[in-house]
Amino acid sequence: MTKGSISSFIEKYYLHFNAATVVDAAKAYEEQLNNGAKMMVTLAGAMSTAELGKIFAEMIRKDKVQIISCTGANLEEDIMNLVAHDYYKRVPNYRDLTPQDEWALLEKGLNRVTDTCIPEEEAFRRLQKHIYKIWKDAEDSGERFFPHEFMYKMLLSGVLEEYYQIDIKDSWMYAAAEKNLPIVVPGWEDSTMGNIFASYVMKGELKASTMKSGIEYMAYLADYYIKNSGNGIGFFQIGGGIAGDFPICVVPMLYQDMEMEEIPFWSYFCQISDSTTSYGSYSGAVPNEKITWGKLDIDTPKFIIESDATIVAPLIFAYLLDM
Repeated sequence: MTKGSISSFIEKYYLHFNAATVVDAAKAYEEQLNNGAKMMVTLAGAMSTAELGKIFAEMIRKDKVQIISCTGANLEEDIMNLVAHDYYKRVPNYRDLTPQDEWALLEKGLNRVTDTCIPEEEAFRRLQKHIYKIWKDAEDSGERFFPHEFMYKMLLSGVLEEYYQIDIKDSWMYAAAEKNLPIVVPGWEDSTMGNIFASYVMKGELKASTMKSGIEYMAYLADYYIKNSGNGIGFFQIGGGIAGDFPICVVPMLYQDMEMEEIPFWSYFCQISDSTTSYGSYSGAVPNEKITWGKLDIDTPKFIIESDATIVAPLIFAYLLDM
């Protein structure tokens, strides 16, 4: 298949150092899929607020990703962008803000993520009233679901359609919901919706048990890995943190703790990160360190791209989509 202009550009000009690794990692990712392997993509940081959904949704639709691990923030912020995009405020001079400037943003209900402010009323509260009903209905019916499953229910119910402010095709969560794509959301409590759910539990309006837990997410991921790793499952990590640290551990857990000695290692590994190992950073650990933890094999294709994921990830995705 003929590659598009972006793919041709990086193949021609990205020849050395981090640039060359971008091309090598993209080609190896493509090879994994061509060989029948599946791919997990992990999302850390604020990739949803960075509007990665514009291209990541197409990756999902074109079956270039089969399972996702993400933070609770990324899970909800894609939907917030869907329903409140026009109310977001960009602050290009964010490096020059004083504490007084930051306080003024707070008083306006604008929560800042680097150069972008998320509007509390139109984003957080707009979702809250709808997701609470879905949580409560499940509890009243004696049902329990994972955080991402509740979000899928909200999206597919159509209750948010009146608020849409971007093209639905640019929402990766909607694309994932349509496919019922497996997602794990470790540490979901560390998110706005997680905080809101906790507040309802503290007020006695919901039970904590209505929301399936992180341990259940690990068991869910383990079951997926056992059933789908026959041809390999690759690991494409955007950023660091719990979104990557949690799921990569499923292999040594199965091998060492479940004593499943035939379980395969992750078949591919790539991380885009600017973290370094000099302070004992796990997120910045070079891939070979993961061999010692029983996560990667000696000959697993391994790539680390020391750069900005908001720049690099769309380029790799564009290559995979023949753009």
